[in-house]
Amino acid sequence: MIIVTTDFVTGSTIKEVKGFVRGSTVQSKNIGRDILAGLKNIVGGEIRDYTKMMDEARQLAIARMTEHAKEKGANAIIAVRLETSSVTSAASEIIAYGTAVIIE
Repeated sequence: MIIVTTDFVTGSTIKEVKGFVRGSTVQSKNIGRDILAGLKNIVGGEIRDYTKMMDEARQLAIARMTEHAKEKGANAIIAVRLETSSVTSAASEIIAYGTAVIIE
């Protein structure tokens, strides 16, 4: 599966548009991470546990979007975007979306 943020795939022709595809996940904080985050707020620096958690969440959202595109029979996804939003004070949603296409 080719995944790009552009509206085209260089060197390929879009033969068919299969439509909108998306994948998402909601990740919640945990008490261990919150304690470490609180300490980092005092001394400063990157909160690596949260960075890792959000990276894993992005990868999961992209994987779910890719699966959605495969179900539609696509071999590429164009115009891909990632967004994050707060669902509650303790959880965030990560969504990946784009347009599924068949390219040659």
